[in-house]
Amino acid sequence: MAEAYERFRPGYPGELVDRVTAYAGRPVRTALEIGAGTGKATRLFARRGIAVTATEPDGAMLAELRKHVLADVRTVRAAFEDVRPEDRYGLVYAAAALHWTNPEGRWSRVAALLEPGGVFASCGGPFRLADPAVEEAVRGARAPFLASDEIPSPDGTPAGHAMQWPGTELRRSEWFTDVQQSVIERRLTMSAPDYVGHLSTVSAYLVLPAPEREQVFRRIARVLPATVAITADITVHLARRRDER
Repeated sequence: MAEAYERFRPGYPGELVDRVTAYAGRPVRTALEIGAGTGKATRLFARRGIAVTATEPDGAMLAELRKHVLADVRTVRAAFEDVRPEDRYGLVYAAAALHWTNPEGRWSRVAALLEPGGVFASCGGPFRLADPAVEEAVRGARAPFLASDEIPSPDGTPAGHAMQWPGTELRRSEWFTDVQQSVIERRLTMSAPDYVGHLSTVSAYLVLPAPEREQVFRRIARVLPATVAITADITVHLARRRDER
């Protein structure tokens, strides 16, 4: 799936780094990335002069990442739970990857990787068809296989709640303070084949048996116009490690 992730997943806007560094309020020189995938966010932070250590458990993803990032990006093949806090960083971040981590001990592990006063950042958001009629047609096409293809809130926070996950967990954590949530608006246009390609990287489809997955993709492709408009807003959560004293 690594090549599909690289081809069909959109990159991140520079505004994401701007928000993180403005929140930090001091130069961010080092960062550890959780679940870097093919490096869509890695390259953005590295191009700003931040020394990034990109962690990712999948070897194929890391191989794809190395094709696209700066040579001085350090890569580590490891799940977040297996990363040892040998170094501390000014920033720990996850881009559309935090929901893959184990909730047990998640925030103490993040805190152990951060310098005092260091920043944690998480970003992600749903990838939705902008045209209600097209969305309804796609919903009907996938209905025999999936009621929804979105990732449910890991802690059960309702969609309309003012603070979304992981901000909800960060507010409850003893390790973090000054939790903030903001949204970067993003609008995209894709060809119908590229939209189906994007769906091929979404976990809800990946867990389907292969014959069902191919069938639902064919059904969706038949109801799509030649190009589709996408609403892909990015929700950004920021928090600061509490003073260790």
